[in-house]
Amino acid sequence: MRQWLRTQGGWWLAWLLVTTVGAVWIARGEVRQLQEDFEVNGRIAHRLMSQQVVQYDAVLATLALLEPAPGGAPERRLSSVYPSILAVQRHEAGAPWPNPKLAAVEARSRELRRPEYVADDFAGGRYKLMIGAAPLSYLIDVDLAATVPWRDWPMDPKTSPVRVVLDKDGQQFVVQPGDVNASGGWRFDFRKTLASESQGFELIADRHVSWRELPWGAMAGWALAVAVVLGGAQALRRQRIERRRAEDLLRLGQVARLNALGELAAGMAHELNQPLTAVLANTQAARRLLDDDPPELATARDAMKQASEQARRAADVVGRLRRVIERPDRSGSTQPVVVQEAVRGALHLLAPEFARRSVTPTVEDTVHVPVVVLAEPVAVEQIVHNLLMNALQALEDVPVGERRLQVSIGNHGKQGVLTVTDSGRGIPSDALPRIFEPFFSTREGGLGLGLSLCETLAVGMGGTLGAEQATPRGARFTLRLPLAGIGAERAGA
Repeated sequence: MRQWLRTQGGWWLAWLLVTTVGAVWIARGEVRQLQEDFEVNGRIAHRLMSQQVVQYDAVLATLALLEPAPGGAPERRLSSVYPSILAVQRHEAGAPWPNPKLAAVEARSRELRRPEYVADDFAGGRYKLMIGAAPLSYLIDVDLAATVPWRDWPMDPKTSPVRVVLDKDGQQFVVQPGDVNASGGWRFDFRKTLASESQGFELIADRHVSWRELPWGAMAGWALAVAVVLGGAQALRRQRIERRRAEDLLRLGQVARLNALGELAAGMAHELNQPLTAVLANTQAARRLLDDDPPELATARDAMKQASEQARRAADVVGRLRRVIERPDRSGSTQPVVVQEAVRGALHLLAPEFARRSVTPTVEDTVHVPVVVLAEPVAVEQIVHNLLMNALQALEDVPVGERRLQVSIGNHGKQGVLTVTDSGRGIPSDALPRIFEPFFSTREGGLGLGLSLCETLAVGMGGTLGAEQATPRGARFTLRLPLAGIGAERAGA
């Protein structure tokens, strides 16, 4: 799980973050557009209703200005022109009203010189409007439902989620019901009084935008697009990492082969020098013995001399071969190396091998500061690489659930310390003293040069490489190299 979080968690977090930001931006844009549409429709509805009620004021004002001929009744034709005017009632000035309330409204209308609202069943869609004048006052009965200009109405009253009502002193007439069951999400409000002094109704529009109205399709498309882009970027990054890993492995392999060749040549030179030295010693002894014999043995003496010369020449050839292919002196190529970076580089290169063997390495940094040693960078890389690879090969012999590999980094005194511990079968006790000998291997088919080369490299850099049994099982290899400051002091001395 931890390995997955390190390798994939960042990409998923980036996808989640970018998707969330984009989805919020898309949703806010949709909500903002819905609010703009709502406000536009509210203003249109207000303008249309204001035009309708203002017409009633104009009709009453016109009737009041007319002086109808005796017996004439022009107001009777209003219902055919304005279907929303259900009835028109005229009243002679000074005549009593059957309802005292109407007399008070007539007096107020005359005082204000404009039509006045007469309360009726407003919630049921009916109200009256009166204008007091001389010689005649007029009272019209208005149907609110018929007043709404549905032909020009900006919303479909059957399907629109917007609820529109007209409010007069707490009584409300529902123009369109809207979606009253919507909950959560966002709420939009629009309130504005109609442009009529006599009919100061407040038009109230209300809308709830629920979560289901968000553009989920667009947001899903955005999430998919982000996933495609990040997936492509991850694939490109993976390709670059794999290419760089392959290049580093090739470089490290070339260095390892050259060093192994040097180690092999050094071993061969060592093995050949002993018999050649023996031949040289024997031939020299034979020559001395022959020198004491009669002179007739000069031919034999010359032959032994020639054999001696050939043996010395063979030794010189082997020595020259060893000097040619031996690793060059690294005393001048050492430099400060951060052990943590070398370990991270080796773990990066071997990541496919860890995954293939289902091994999750753990790194324990006991000092929590960079451990800087004076060493050759490539040599340190090769040592760490070989130790980790040997540990992986040792773990192949144990069940997957028991495979443990730990890398510890620290310092002790004047040395930086790196330990690699595995939970494999361990090193047999009789093989432990010979573990760094050239051509000695505990693994079937092994050449036996890897650990020998690592020890040679460590010693060449002024350090040591040791091996021991781990508890309760496995092997532990400890690399010690001089710290950079200590190495610099020694170089200066």
